[in-house]
This record gives sequence, C-alpha cells and structure tokens, in this order.
Amino acid sequence: MPKVPVKRADIKPGEVLCQYCTARCCSYFALPMETPTERNDFENIRWFMLHGRVSVFVDSGTWFLCVFNKCDHLQPDNMCGIYETRPQICRDYSTDSCEYDNDGLYDQLFETPDQIKEYADSILPLETSYTFSPEPMKPSEVRLPLA
Repeated sequence: MPKVPVKRADIKPGEVLCQYCTARCCSYFALPMETPTERNDFENIRWFMLHGRVSVFVDSGTWFLCVFNKCDHLQPDNMCGIYETRPQICRDYSTDSCEYDNDGLYDQLFETPDQIKEYADSILPLETSYTFSPEPMKPSEVRLPLA
C-alpha cells in the first residue's frame, strides 16, 4: 500500500485530495462474483489466480475478483492522461469514497491459489478418495472408448 504524503484530515483549505493522489484506484479493478459453494467454484477461482496479479477478497459478505493492472492512461504524476474523456465509472468516483488512505482491510483476503484451496479444504467435505481392488478386473468389465 503506498504511503500517503499527507493525511486526509490534514489537507489545508483550498487544497484538494487529488493533489496528493497515490492512484490506488487506477491500479486495479475488482468485480463482484458469486459466492463459491462447491469445490468446482473454488477450482475456478484458483484458475483465475494463476493468471498474474490477481487476488480475491470478501467484503461485507460479497466476494470480489481483484485484478491488479494499472490504467493505460495513468501518467507518472498519478494524474489521468484522458481526464476530459475518461470513462463514466471514473467520472462517478469521488474523493468522498476515495481509497487514498484506506487501510485495505477485508473480511477475507486470498492472495495465492494455495490459500483458496486450503480455505476450500477447510469448509467443504473431503474429496472422495478412490479405493483400488487388489484383484484385477475381468476382461468383460473393461470398457475402452472407441475412436
């Protein structure tokens, strides 16, 4: 988490929070997702997390897929390079809900595929294990796929 140069409460009259922007909101996007309930749901999440800088978090009971990727138009000074034509979602975002000095605490945070698997293993029934007979199969029991 970037260190903020000045606390929100210490901003002087006439200054705006954007002057101290750390561009946290321009460095990722998070999409709500269905709450996983089955092992296959968790396997899909593990697959998402195998694709670069991805995490999953739970906030107020809602699961989110978080993809860390800076906006292509973020400039070195953390200002928007397409401010006048920025997307509506950016226009609707205000400093009232800005993550500038947000502590980034969630109900749950998963940063690796192994953490998701471990969590799934802790809340779901154990996977069915297969037992093998010491006796060989009879030729009549063998079924091979036809090409």
